Amino acid sequence: MTLDVNLTDYALLTNPLLNKGMAFTDEERTELNLHGLLPPLVASIEDQAFRSYTAFKSKTTDLEKYIYLRDLQDSNETLFYYVVIKHLEEIIPIIYTPVVGEGCIRFGKIYRRPRGIFISYPNRERIDQILSNPRFDKTEVIVVSDGERILGLGDQGAGGMGIPIGKLALYSACAGIHPATTLPILLDTGTGDPEHIKDPFYIGWRHERIRGKEYEAFIDLFVTAVKKRFPRVLLQWEDFAQCNASPILERYKDQLCTFNDDIQGTATVAVGTLLAAVHSCGASLRDQRVVVVGGGSAGCGISRMIAQAMIAEGLSPEEAFQRFFIIDRAGLLTQDMQSLLPFQKPLAQSKQLVENWECEKKGIISFKDVVKNVHPTLLIGVSGQPGIFTEEIVKEMAKHVEKPLIFPLSNPTSRVEATPSDLMKWTCGKAVIGTGSPFSEVLKGGKPFRVDQINNAYIFPGLGLGVIASGATRVTDKMFMAAAEALSRCSPTKKDPQANLLPPLDTIREISFQIAKAVAKEAVDSKLAPSCSLEELEKKIRAKMWTPAYLRYRKRL
Repeated sequence: MTLDVNLTDYALLTNPLLNKGMAFTDEERTELNLHGLLPPLVASIEDQAFRSYTAFKSKTTDLEKYIYLRDLQDSNETLFYYVVIKHLEEIIPIIYTPVVGEGCIRFGKIYRRPRGIFISYPNRERIDQILSNPRFDKTEVIVVSDGERILGLGDQGAGGMGIPIGKLALYSACAGIHPATTLPILLDTGTGDPEHIKDPFYIGWRHERIRGKEYEAFIDLFVTAVKKRFPRVLLQWEDFAQCNASPILERYKDQLCTFNDDIQGTATVAVGTLLAAVHSCGASLRDQRVVVVGGGSAGCGISRMIAQAMIAEGLSPEEAFQRFFIIDRAGLLTQDMQSLLPFQKPLAQSKQLVENWECEKKGIISFKDVVKNVHPTLLIGVSGQPGIFTEEIVKEMAKHVEKPLIFPLSNPTSRVEATPSDLMKWTCGKAVIGTGSPFSEVLKGGKPFRVDQINNAYIFPGLGLGVIASGATRVTDKMFMAAAEALSRCSPTKKDPQANLLPPLDTIREISFQIAKAVAKEAVDSKLAPSCSLEELEKKIRAKMWTPAYLRYRKRL
């Protein structure tokens, strides 16, 4: 295939979407005025990938590896994705969680080249102008953050741009969304961390975060501009503070094709993994007793989605919600609490249900109290509190459950509620474990066993692919449930109950295809996408899955 280009010499070599480095042929070098600007060697993409991977491996720290890959992405995107896809399982933790967290913390110090869009509050009247740049004409998916709640690391302000960049890299690597159609955006509304404002390396708007009506009006200006400029775009919200994430999603979910990955993506991958886990244990989802540590948008989003799956298995909504016990900073969420947020209220337990419990302190129902009284079968952590799943609590859980399901999902690794090795030791090898960040193998039955990472990368790239390929106009709860069920069908436990809950990450592109197919079918069935047969949907999805390879270039006349 030949591509006509209107760039030559240095302008072509500095365009990351078009640059091929030493892979330009002699004919191309002549036609595009590249002789002398490159070494005489003409290399294949395989040669370049070997050279790049060798350089990557020579880096002594994960942050150095992250910086190297970001530089490669900013100089030659085709080669970057070729290397990433070839070494997916090794590289995903570098370009995504956990290392992206350190990348965000140090973003100002390692900043090299512009990527994406920074829309600062002082430029709020220029949003239309900023988005109007012709280079964004092909945009199909946007990931946007305001940097206030980056992983479990808190407010990183403008440094939070590392998250949209990393997420969109996974859209391309894991689902084949062409990088030319992706756009990372950072909404810079200031920072709540005064240390950033004093930091000479900080690259953002040096101002205290705006709040309230001003913030809401700014978000509305942004969404209005996006709808006008990109009426068919998929907009993903990422790492917004708990107080803003759910209200933003509720306000705009029916105005454009949008979702929040922290609320819905995390919930979906957790439910998909849980469906596989209960199947491997010979149990049913409706019988689970669920304790969730972390009552924010992620914890409540996971709980609501599990409850929906329980209802689908025959429980009434009241019966389903009675099976959830949400622990926040003040202890168990109960209906008599005055400080409950709107999204927490449906999951708060009635005072009558817990009034006869034995508790260590009067007036406070602690995490430890809940475990002793509930005897949970499933324990989920999204608290960002390292070590909160203590040996005492885990052993108490394991006393009453044959196969305790324990999912410490906080990331990065430094924020995890408990390590897999400790959980296996404390449960005498009985625990079925899923983590939010990658960990080394553990011993199971005396043999090394891969720890399942309940990674959003299993869900959002495939979901986005299905939405874009089908032409869906909205993202719905039914689409997320379809994605969860599709993920569970890909579980190795379908063939061997003792196997891992999730397939290895190096199979992620095929998993993304299966999820995209389920999501696209749901979009068509719900009349949110043009009518289309399953066979036609499969063709559309495959056609959208870009594989990094160099094209032959010809100078546009």
